[in-house]
Amino acid sequence: MSASDTGLVFAQNMMYTHTVTVYSSSGRLVKTIPDTVYMSRFGIGGHPGITHGAPVEAAFTPDAKQVYVSNYSMYGSGFGPEGNDACTPASAEAAGDTDSYVYRINTSSLAIDQVIKVGLVPKFLTVTPNGRYLLVSNWCSFDLSVVDIVKGKEIARLPMGAYPRGLAVSPDSRTAYVAIMGSDDVVKVNLMTLRTEGSFTVGENPRHIVISPDGRYLYVSLNGPGEVVKVDLATDSVVATAHTGDEDRSLAIAADGRSLYVVNYQSNTITKLRASDLQMLQTVGTGVHPIGITYDAATGNVWVAVYSGQILVLADRRP
Repeated sequence: MSASDTGLVFAQNMMYTHTVTVYSSSGRLVKTIPDTVYMSRFGIGGHPGITHGAPVEAAFTPDAKQVYVSNYSMYGSGFGPEGNDACTPASAEAAGDTDSYVYRINTSSLAIDQVIKVGLVPKFLTVTPNGRYLLVSNWCSFDLSVVDIVKGKEIARLPMGAYPRGLAVSPDSRTAYVAIMGSDDVVKVNLMTLRTEGSFTVGENPRHIVISPDGRYLYVSLNGPGEVVKVDLATDSVVATAHTGDEDRSLAIAADGRSLYVVNYQSNTITKLRASDLQMLQTVGTGVHPIGITYDAATGNVWVAVYSGQILVLADRRP
């Protein structure tokens, strides 16, 4: 789930329904967008007829006029078999898997108006605060796509390691952070040179990351131990840890940076944490397997997507 912070919330429904559902901040269904495209209409050959995607995550441009949606796999003529989470670059090549695409959706017309080729099984994506780049973590090709937003195409693909997922960018748009879920590390990327600049250890299976509004701290969900850690970016070291449940997945941060929200997939809960010291403030039950979460700055509400198909909207009542 992803909120525009201007009154819209997008939910990506994967290959289960081949749609993106768009809601108003009040919870009204605005539109259901099919993931169907004709690639030839975007100047892309080799895929005659209808192509379907499998929407995973979404990322808005700074002005919220466009939103980019990653597709787990593409379906149609000229595409290989469906990707899978147990893939490697070698197994994907052997299976004949093919690169996937990101859709751009205009938030006024709510129509797909651009498709961009990226890597194998793209998952998370984010737009840099300056609006220059779209970054996409490619799960099966073990790399990061850098897309020039003005050109509308990939300009670099950087090796990352096994299973890159979560992404965050510093407020000055100079540094990106990539969670490598098949390791214990977060990789740093210099966005001025488009080169990696080392990594730092945060704990087992880092999945999702968010950055504080002032850029001083990074918060990381650790899927293996069910923890959230706080990293001081001045030293790239962990300064606080909280165990919140089993299999922490997606993470969100309040607009003012004071609170964090994490879904605990196997515990069927969402936990609210105080960002300053990671003290647990509240844990709320959800349906089975909460998977996605977003903070809507337009209302202060927290939206949670549950794997069974439910969406919860929780009012954050802070003193």
